[in-house]
Amino acid sequence: MSERAAPFFCPYCGDEDLRPSEAGHGAWECHGCRRAFQLKFLGLLSATNGGPSDDQRND
Repeated sequence: MSERAAPFFCPYCGDEDLRPSEAGHGAWECHGCRRAFQLKFLGLLSATNGGPSDDQRND
């Protein structure tokens, strides 16, 4: 299995000084703005719940 993707930028300040947090899986710390946040994959979107329909993908 491949490694998990890591965020490139802080979602709050845009700084790139991110480090994994000891708070748990998917938790990160930004040393630029001193915020901690957690990322979680929720699933894939379908055409019925907000994803592009087949017609929109071909445009």
